[in-house]
Amino acid sequence: MNKVILMGRLTRDPEVRYSQSATPVAVARYGLAVRRQFARQGEQDVDFFNIVSFGKAGEFAEKFFRKGQMVSIVGRLQVNTWEDQQKVKHTSVDVVAEEQHFAESRTSSESRGVMVDSPISSPGTAPSSGNSVEGFMPTQIEEDDDLPF
Repeated sequence: MNKVILMGRLTRDPEVRYSQSATPVAVARYGLAVRRQFARQGEQDVDFFNIVSFGKAGEFAEKFFRKGQMVSIVGRLQVNTWEDQQKVKHTSVDVVAEEQHFAESRTSSESRGVMVDSPISSPGTAPSSGNSVEGFMPTQIEEDDDLPF
């Protein structure tokens, strides 16, 4: 099984390029910073991930995601290897987004200077149940009163 679930802040605005196939497909690339907690109380570090979205999801990311926004990504890891012109082998690990969601309220985002004027979810994600506050992307996790948070 290859599944990744991340929540963090965008480190840059998504950049879209289109494939050179007969039917061009949007390919969006952006960065995500995810906090990592350590055993020592109050100590933190950050992991940085490269995210790739294809098709309508890539166009959605370009249109609505902005640097600094809190988002959640569900996807898979993909390892890419290539040789440059000097015959040096390179490897990168990307997260290919299968779902992407807003993870904070519109007012929180706007108070930090990030403009959000977008629909609730990206194309290809499940529609909201109608219980959402305007501008907030509900997660697809069912509520459970036994959860500690």
